[in-house]
Amino acid sequence: MPDSPRRRRLRAAALLAALALPGLGAGCGGSSGPVTLTVLATSSLTEVFGEMGTAYHQENPGVRLRFVFGGSAEMTDRLSEHAPADVLVTADAASMKEVSADLAGRPRTVTHDTLTIAVGPGNPRRIRSLRDLRRPGLRVAVGAGSVPVGRYTRRVLANAGLTVRWTSEEISARAVLDRIRTGEADAGIVYITDLRSAGIAASSVAIPADLNVTAAFPAAVVGDSGHRDLAGAFVSWLLTPAAQKLFRKYGFPSPPADRG
Repeated sequence: MPDSPRRRRLRAAALLAALALPGLGAGCGGSSGPVTLTVLATSSLTEVFGEMGTAYHQENPGVRLRFVFGGSAEMTDRLSEHAPADVLVTADAASMKEVSADLAGRPRTVTHDTLTIAVGPGNPRRIRSLRDLRRPGLRVAVGAGSVPVGRYTRRVLANAGLTVRWTSEEISARAVLDRIRTGEADAGIVYITDLRSAGIAASSVAIPADLNVTAAFPAAVVGDSGHRDLAGAFVSWLLTPAAQKLFRKYGFPSPPADRG
């Protein structure tokens, strides 16, 4: 029997009513509410990404960001074990290369950092330079050679022509900083932005610019992401003026002009 105009109107009204019910709509069985992107990120970005998550959602109401923070090595291990993720952000390119097969597209440098010597509040051991880190009995914490801050630290010490006998090797800059904050180490080398996050719990001794290094923080879309386009949009957003302003607010300088 052919449809009458009345039957067609009744079916249309029923469909509209169904779409208005909670949990329905958004394309036949899709969820209502925003998409959540999982971002695996180095712990040195904890504070700035906390604010960026709010800013990004305000600009893109259909997307929420869920951050998982830890050392870069820990984050790449998670990715290698196929933990659900959409974006990876590490503290150096070498970490990205270790998981290049798990990424979609070329990583893009989104910000930079540099290093400083972290010491106890007020610098009780009167450390003045990198050379002082060689003092007998001084407890020095550094990043392990397999993690970004450890690789950068070894480059700084090589630039200075120094051999330092450290007392502990840590999995991240935040872990090095924790040694200082708890009094378990007298000095350590960390990113300057990490030092800022410690507030009055630690003091800083500058490393001369000609001995220091620039840490590059790359971001990339994860190949297994179920939302590659949205993940790529977030990575691109990290290079926008709005995002770069937030990076600078937390002490990170802007990346080079080549946006990739």
